[in-house]
Amino acid sequence: MSYQQFAYLYDELMKDAPYDEWVQFVKDKCVNYNVTGTRLLDLACGTGELSVRLAKDGFQVTGVDLSEDMLAVAQAKAEDEGVRIPFFQQNMADLEGQGEFDVIGIFCDSLNYLQSEQEVMATFSNAFQHLSDEGIFVFDVHSIYKISHLFINQTFASSEDHVSFIWNSFPGESSNSVEHELSFFVLDERTGKYDRFDEIHFQRTYPVQQYSDWLVETGFELLEVCADFKDAKPSTQSERIFFVAKKIEKAI
Repeated sequence: MSYQQFAYLYDELMKDAPYDEWVQFVKDKCVNYNVTGTRLLDLACGTGELSVRLAKDGFQVTGVDLSEDMLAVAQAKAEDEGVRIPFFQQNMADLEGQGEFDVIGIFCDSLNYLQSEQEVMATFSNAFQHLSDEGIFVFDVHSIYKISHLFINQTFASSEDHVSFIWNSFPGESSNSVEHELSFFVLDERTGKYDRFDEIHFQRTYPVQQYSDWLVETGFELLEVCADFKDAKPSTQSERIFFVAKKIEKAI
């Protein structure tokens, strides 16, 4: 998918996201599972907010995203922050030629934007192929509870002087999926008028056991499943599920 105008508004709308907690989560898991290398592949890196933070924390980051607009924002951000990060435009379900990494991450529920089981499994296979033997694969997804109870049929809105939005969420066609209809109103300082931009975004998730089975089928050993930036196992009302895995055998 392409984020189009959304790419240039994303950081403003996500300014309260717990980015520091994602960085700390990665660092903690590297310590817990004895990952000493620092080569990190940030899949679906978006505007590079986490890529930059991880680079400033000592990781040798490579960023990959499908959206050219997102990558343009990410590149400018890396240059402004004085960190060197190579960014590549690729679909994580079609990833190739990126070399080997000690950590591969798919953060900020980006995996949920894949529209089919086949794309998720292809992404897992690609992560396997690009992961070092001693490395870890880390990703987070929305829980079924969050999709069903906190997104579907809900409306979110924000009103600021320079940018406002209305966000409506509806059931998707597939099970455990949601369609987000977003309308942005952005102030044009030259005219004093607001420009409107509309976007539709799709997200789909699966049961924890399904993700676990796919990882094992791909050749990973599932090291850990936890929720909401805590080490505790997911509950029926957990919102964000984290998976940590490593390679154990040749991918199928």
